[in-house]
Amino acid sequence: MPRVDDHVSAEVGSISTPDRMNWSTFFAMALFHLGALAALFTFSWRACAIAIFLYWMATGLGISLGYHRLLTHRSYKVPLALEYFFAICGTLTLEGGPIYWVAVHRIHHQKSDHHGDPHSPRDGAWWAHVGWILFGETNHNNTRALAKYAPDLAKRRFYVWLNNYHWVPLVALGVLLFACGGLTVFLWGIFLRVVVGLHATWLVNSATHMWGGRRFATRDDSRNNWWVALLTFGEGWHNNHHAHPTSARHGLAWYEFDPSWILLKVLRYAGIARSVHVAKIESGLSDRKVA
Repeated sequence: MPRVDDHVSAEVGSISTPDRMNWSTFFAMALFHLGALAALFTFSWRACAIAIFLYWMATGLGISLGYHRLLTHRSYKVPLALEYFFAICGTLTLEGGPIYWVAVHRIHHQKSDHHGDPHSPRDGAWWAHVGWILFGETNHNNTRALAKYAPDLAKRRFYVWLNNYHWVPLVALGVLLFACGGLTVFLWGIFLRVVVGLHATWLVNSATHMWGGRRFATRDDSRNNWWVALLTFGEGWHNNHHAHPTSARHGLAWYEFDPSWILLKVLRYAGIARSVHVAKIESGLSDRKVA
């Protein structure tokens, strides 16, 4: 589990330390990376297309629009059924359940690049990218301790269940892909797609706190990084995000490509998304709400 503050550390009973490898997490990560490597020795356009589509569903809808902009920051609202669908998509990334993910990210914002930040490059680039995942207790299912940082989610039984059994949708998807598409589709749609998605998300934790421009003088080291934004559906405009965390729009300039924001605008025009918070560029980038 990432390094959290002393209160959660006491409840969980452990804290990430560089000298304590979590072997279950290590073997899971090793297995998926070996599976991704095996996928490169097989290929079909069908498998590639399915992997790309699932990458958009899991990382785009699940992490960017779902876990991050909706569940963590509540920067917009959608019908509950669609919110739950986004959360299920998020579990397909192997990044844990919604309560775990939201709690870790809220801690990151509270402590960003200071003591207690789960994944700051000030503790080393490797640590920020993946080290914090590999060391210490995982506690993905410790809903009771993590609920302190995600009480809004912990009140819903669906999110408690999904947090405790976050692996179920990915396993079900894997069975479906293998049964319907064979080994190649399975390797591309599960192992290769998951590994690419993990590293893309981890780059937001590492690269966007080390490389890129800074539009805003935030209290942390967050930066805007265009190539991370391309990989993560707009999440790479990280300095913009840390300056205005409740803004559903991360790419604040016309040239800052933000696919998640484009889709969210479509949902808003269709009347599906509402109460959309946006950083208003014209008046000093102050937060405003668009009905």
